Amino acid sequence: MSAGSEAAAQVWRAVLLMLASACLFGCMAVVIRLASAQLHPFEIAFFRNLFGLVFALPLLLRHGSGLLKTSKLPLYVFRSAIGIVSMLCGFWAIVNLPLAQAVSLSYSTPLFVTIGAVLVLGEVVRARRWTAVALGFVGVILILRPGAEFSPGVLVALLAAALSAAVAISIKFLSRTEKPDAIVLYTTLLWVPMSLLPALWVWENPQGVTWLWIVLAGFFGTAGHMCWARALKLGEASMLTPISFLQVPIVAAAGYLLFEEYLDAWIVAGAAIIFFANAYIAHREAQLARRAVTDPEIAREPPAPR
Repeated sequence: MSAGSEAAAQVWRAVLLMLASACLFGCMAVVIRLASAQLHPFEIAFFRNLFGLVFALPLLLRHGSGLLKTSKLPLYVFRSAIGIVSMLCGFWAIVNLPLAQAVSLSYSTPLFVTIGAVLVLGEVVRARRWTAVALGFVGVILILRPGAEFSPGVLVALLAAALSAAVAISIKFLSRTEKPDAIVLYTTLLWVPMSLLPALWVWENPQGVTWLWIVLAGFFGTAGHMCWARALKLGEASMLTPISFLQVPIVAAAGYLLFEEYLDAWIVAGAAIIFFANAYIAHREAQLARRAVTDPEIAREPPAPR
């Protein structure tokens, strides 16, 4: 196979993996809502992590115990602690808000990542990306339905997105030295005990079909994360980020068919604006990354303060 054919095949693999990731994460949101007919979202989060760990254990069998060797355990604990709060908020939002609204607000995470990259990583963000961030937050405001009665639940969804941005920034630190599979496995290992504590306060033994929903939540979550990580390893974020937005119409259709939730114009308009803002941010970051590699003047610059 020629180099060009191999590159094209890699691009298609990345696209298919990101499509699979979007579908899997969308399905996870749906089964979380289905499980909430009996269980509190905090307990659903625990079972998602418990069964997610079961589905992640083959990584340990594949790589051996050496995968767990690390000098960054404190950072793993910090990243997981923030991540579990983000997950609890996100699961609460999925259960208590319309699915399309909750998932659309979750896509504000890249906006918070851009802000965090400036404050924490010392990255330089210029006018065009700041404009995209500002437009993205206009989309968030539209999803909040101007003129409608304010729901405190949307603040929980935005908190989940902001904390998810903090997790993404911590992953940037970890990925400098840690393998992607190690990050997935360590995170899942730590999330199980961390999510058990809040689950115990609202504990109720799962019954009947609820067991199916929580097992599927673990499978969809872990499989979606693996597909997402591998897609980003094979392809550029500027190409793949728009594909991940397929999750929004998936959950919107499920919300309509299963829960009689109707998609209003505010959510559609807001989600569209967030989509284009995220696509531009990803495109711009990819441009700057390529320029840093190919421009000798940039390549000689010292790294930004961390």
